[in-house]
Amino acid sequence: MLDLRDLTRRFPAAGVLEAIHLRPERGVPARPVDEVEAVAGRGLIGDRGAERHRAVGADDRRQVTLLQAEHLPLIAAWTGRHSLDAAVLRRNLVVSGINLLAARSPFGDQVFRVRIGPSVVVVVSGDCAPCSKMEDALGPGGYNALRGHGGVTARVVKGGVLRVGDAVRVDVERLDDQALAATTR
Repeated sequence: MLDLRDLTRRFPAAGVLEAIHLRPERGVPARPVDEVEAVAGRGLIGDRGAERHRAVGADDRRQVTLLQAEHLPLIAAWTGRHSLDAAVLRRNLVVSGINLLAARSPFGDQVFRVRIGPSVVVVVSGDCAPCSKMEDALGPGGYNALRGHGGVTARVVKGGVLRVGDAVRVDVERLDDQALAATTR
């Protein structure tokens, strides 16, 4: 019989990186690209988040944002649209085929690592809550349409090149006592 730890480690299949969006600066529309370099501890080259993480003391939990592609039709329907371009939501990576909310461990002694393509590894750090700009982007009620469906934030722990079409997998690492102590400092 599988226990909860076993169940949380099981993902039915790999996902796919469907789209990459860069936000070059505040207030500028996100632009789609086919590939980008992810840098450990910073984010995506060409995205304003990577520049922000050069600063000492910058919050490193939001180096990259990921959005669930399967949520796009829901958000579109809730805002009275037939479809929705993910770039409007200003998230960096759009992923299909894998539940991003499940890619965060409910246990303190294990870390889920999201592997994208052959080399990039990110760790989900939290939910990506919508901002008030969604009212302008999606119309009245846009903020609430995106609540709970805005994706996740992540830290880049291993860099490399990301390409649209890359496989997305979740690996589980059990922390030993020393590693566990380091995460609580």
